[in-house]
Amino acid sequence: MRTKLRLDAVLIQAVIAGALSFAHLHDLAAAAGQDGWKAWAYPISVDLLLVAAWHRIRTLQAADLPAGSAWCWFVIALAASLGANVATAGLLDLTDVPAWLRILVAGWPALAFFGGTLLAHTTPDTTPEPEPDAPATAPGPAAPVVERAPEPAAPAVEPDPVPELDPAPAPVAPEPAPAADPAPAPAPAATAVTVPAALVEHARKVADAHRARTGTPIDPDTLRARLGVPAPMADAIAAQLT
Repeated sequence: MRTKLRLDAVLIQAVIAGALSFAHLHDLAAAAGQDGWKAWAYPISVDLLLVAAWHRIRTLQAADLPAGSAWCWFVIALAASLGANVATAGLLDLTDVPAWLRILVAGWPALAFFGGTLLAHTTPDTTPEPEPDAPATAPGPAAPVVERAPEPAAPAVEPDPVPELDPAPAPVAPEPAPAADPAPAPAPAATAVTVPAALVEHARKVADAHRARTGTPIDPDTLRARLGVPAPMADAIAAQLT
């Protein structure tokens, strides 16, 4: 109930203020030489321009756009209404209106028509920017990620196994010469290196593999390094392989 009374009071106040402003504008237009219906049209023109400018300001502010031009026409209409109200308060002799005021009153219709046209036909550009066109073909599903199995590590190269060597037979000491033989005993001959048959066979396989890989026969030093045997035995094995 209280809200309804408040709204009614506001409307009554607006009606009273509008009627007084309307009367002041009519009196000023009539004093400036606009008689008849023209004097009644001036208050309507000023008040309509004021309301249209205020409506344009609210629209532009709601769209978050600059409202400088609308404010300009609002100030012009407000100055015309306020000036007429002040001029009719006894500050201006309405029986002898100055020439500049007659010029302003006579030029007001063209100014109000221009301002009203701009406010009515200048629409804010609130159209959103078009979004970029989507690609013609939608991207297909991503290719499945194939996990590669880790590459096996290269096997460590182990040296060829060396077969166990049979113990070399102990050299047979020469029998002493008979005491009756006056001739001196001959010096013992150099001990020959005995190579087991299994080692010779293994050495032959190593030599064949070396020839197949390098294209050259294996030398005694390489054979000794591969078999892990002493140099005399490596020479004896190499001699049997040739």
